[in-house]
Amino acid sequence: MRSIWNGAISFGLVSIPVKLVNATENHSISFRQIHLADGGRIRYRKVCELDEEEVSGGEIGKAYEDADGTMIPITDEDLAQLPLPTAKTIEIVAFVPADRIDPLQMDAAYYLSANGVPAAKPYTLLREALRRSDRVAVAKYALRGRERLGMLRVVDDVIAMHGLLWPDEIRAPEDAAPDGDVTVRDAELDLADALMDTLGEVDMDSLHDDYREAVEELVAAKAAGESVLPAEPEDTGDGKVIDLIAALENSVRAARKSRNGEGAGDGDGGSGMAEVHPIKKTSSKTSGKTARTTGAEQTTGTAKTTGTAKTTGTAKKTTHRTPTGKTVTRSGSSTAKKSAPKSTGAKKSTSTTKKSAGSAGSRTAAKKTAKTATKTATKTATKKRTSSSGGTTAKKTAPSRKRTSA
Repeated sequence: MRSIWNGAISFGLVSIPVKLVNATENHSISFRQIHLADGGRIRYRKVCELDEEEVSGGEIGKAYEDADGTMIPITDEDLAQLPLPTAKTIEIVAFVPADRIDPLQMDAAYYLSANGVPAAKPYTLLREALRRSDRVAVAKYALRGRERLGMLRVVDDVIAMHGLLWPDEIRAPEDAAPDGDVTVRDAELDLADALMDTLGEVDMDSLHDDYREAVEELVAAKAAGESVLPAEPEDTGDGKVIDLIAALENSVRAARKSRNGEGAGDGDGGSGMAEVHPIKKTSSKTSGKTARTTGAEQTTGTAKTTGTAKTTGTAKKTTHRTPTGKTVTRSGSSTAKKSAPKSTGAKKSTSTTKKSAGSAGSRTAAKKTAKTATKTATKTATKKRTSSSGGTTAKKTAPSRKRTSA
């Protein structure tokens, strides 16, 4: 690497000859300006504004522009006569903990290389002293015509120097914070912590400039005469956060999917995240079928108890309010099922009559007796229903007559 500065590190009374080399490099792709009509290069020429003639680099000097526009020439000899002790020296002024340096002050980075064999011993001494103390050195140095502030620290087996901005060059963060009093809930903080844990750490060496690679591919395709398809824009949400909790939950899921693959992380018990499933709506047809089935089962159970199983085919329960304000519940499409217990007694009378008629040995007498008993039971039941339910007598006695005739 080519050195950009030669000098020495002043470490008390110890002088360490060093060379300064750039620790970083710029990989940005640079473009030239061209004339769109014919593709010719556009160049900037240095022209004197008084005589409008182009001047070379050897004819150009420095000057300070005063407030009224007057130019005050400053030569290199003038600058060389200034009492600048750091012109060729990196002067260490203090050793402080690394966390005392505000990252906002960080500027360019350089490597300090030992300049010659005699510099190896004091260079190693300073490096190991910095490493063991777990501190950094604050120093002053001069570069490109001005005095600067720097920080020396150990990187592997090399002493690196970071250029620092002077404290008065750091602007105060005025009007940068959000306006108003904003409250953050604990649930939002928990989701933010979960997102940070999911993203986790990253190998810094794996990070690269995607935009630069895309530009290189574009240039290569243009040079080969190939057409370039426009890239699909990513959905950034227009920067609008409708629901912070939902946005954080979606971010956690997306981070898990990108880290562990599709479906990974479902069994992760440490995340504390609940799975969200949509509620399925039950159709009215299904509800109706369920209700009818339940009603039929209930009626069937009643029918088996009373001994009238034949009347339980398509049982339904209907509830309505009578004109007097009473609520009546009916089972079945007709009232035959309600009168079933009443007609059961009639059937019992019929069977009793048949038995007595059989003992007498005459079928004709048995039939007459059964009819007489049935009519008597029907009349008795009709009177009871008439006294209790009023106008509904006709409807309720009709099924009883049908059973009697059968």
